[in-house]
Amino acid sequence: MMNSNLLLTSIITLGLCATPDRSEAQSIQPRLQPNIVIMLADDLGIGDPSCYNAESKIPTPNMDRLAQEGLRFMDAHAPAAVCTPTRYGLLTGRYSWRSRLKSGVLWSGYAPALIEPDRTTIASMLKQHGYHTGCVGKWHLGFNWASYDGEPVTPKHFDQTNFEPTVERGPNSVGFDHSTIIPASLDMPPYVWLENGRAIELPTVYDPGSKRVWSGGDGFWREGLRSPSFKFNEVLPTITEKSVAYINARAKDGKPFFLYVPLASPHTPWVLNEPFREKSGAGVYGDFVHETDQAIGQILKALDRHGLAENTLVIVTSDNGSHWPIAQIEKYDHRANYIYRGQKADIYEGGHRVPMIVRWPGKIEPGAQTNALVGLNDFYATIAEIIGATIGTHEAEDSFSFLSVLQQGGSGTRKTIVHHSINGTFAVREGNWKLIEGLGSGGFTSPARVEPEEGGPKGQLFNLLDDPGEQVNLYLEHPEIVEQLTTLLNCSRNEDRTHTLHGDNKTACVGNGR
Repeated sequence: MMNSNLLLTSIITLGLCATPDRSEAQSIQPRLQPNIVIMLADDLGIGDPSCYNAESKIPTPNMDRLAQEGLRFMDAHAPAAVCTPTRYGLLTGRYSWRSRLKSGVLWSGYAPALIEPDRTTIASMLKQHGYHTGCVGKWHLGFNWASYDGEPVTPKHFDQTNFEPTVERGPNSVGFDHSTIIPASLDMPPYVWLENGRAIELPTVYDPGSKRVWSGGDGFWREGLRSPSFKFNEVLPTITEKSVAYINARAKDGKPFFLYVPLASPHTPWVLNEPFREKSGAGVYGDFVHETDQAIGQILKALDRHGLAENTLVIVTSDNGSHWPIAQIEKYDHRANYIYRGQKADIYEGGHRVPMIVRWPGKIEPGAQTNALVGLNDFYATIAEIIGATIGTHEAEDSFSFLSVLQQGGSGTRKTIVHHSINGTFAVREGNWKLIEGLGSGGFTSPARVEPEEGGPKGQLFNLLDDPGEQVNLYLEHPEIVEQLTTLLNCSRNEDRTHTLHGDNKTACVGNGR
């Protein structure tokens, strides 16, 4: 158990929410230009790949192969326990709760663009440094659709959407040279493919939707407009095909490339293709995870086929934990979120602790694992350090480079991390200690919220070293740690991160009396 005095010393040394010195990364001159491929699964749990969970009921040979050839992160976390804020954080290096999205997700493909017009992304940064950039898969960060009446399109105003013009503020507006995407989750309308901002086929068919598999349906999706030829079971194969086509094209020009593949699976609807049925011991969900693993394998094979694997940094991870309730755990004896409490949307570890495998031949020791603390919002700073890019004052405010972990097997530069649930519940992690601000799961696991009783704990404090399953609330036993972590969380939320992270003041919170 961490000594509370050591914790206090750590917080003071860090200046509460100040980061380690990034001047070294900013001074490096461009020297490495590996290709970069990030595959972001949708709702894949850390207990699904057998390279993380020996008792997994799902065959995942391609992720297992990647783990043998690369580095497994055991303490990696999505910036939030649901998808939209994670995608925002991954691309911008900034927590989504600093944006207009303070909780939840964008609940429709009609939602306005979330990434601010002047905000840099990994794609725009790499493009400035000579990379060709591509995005293939599920976007779910909003657009500014054209409308027939001239008013902004919103989920409540979707009936005025004009699908014919090129959409504004999509992937091509934030640094991607090429994009082939669906607007949002595969269970959210409109069900349409967009290539470089244009609808390949206009959505003119009304789809009545479907129930979840465990409720007797074909796989959950919401009612709404669909393109006539759009088929739910063809989305994953299409993402795979278009990703491979992108790699084929890039192999011909010799220019370094960045391919971002935000997969739409194994998120609902669980819509299988016939060769993958009954291939797992975890029902239709497990079969869909297996099909997702095969898609990852096809993309890896494309790199191999063109001799690109040796100079390509590959990252496979997930946007949050699996949506795998207790009833499904008991039915299939499969723990999609492994030993961790909760599931997708929750503030508990099962909501945001995710698998993350990184392969970089010649730079990473194959078959290794690390306990370094990382967040997916750290991709920005890490990639910037790899290519020698300078991070500007208003860029990637919440991103920490883990390049030293990749190359030297160190503990990394991140010492604290903030977690966020679907209903806006916060948690903060420092070392082995995790403080949840409030009672309840903050998400899908009931109860989401619990009112504190008089004299009882007002929040939840766990020592993850002794209690990784978050079963023993130590909130009342360690008031000093609660106070310190509360101060750290408040500082992280309230501090002007731009000057704290990138300026010379490394003790801004202490200096401001916080």
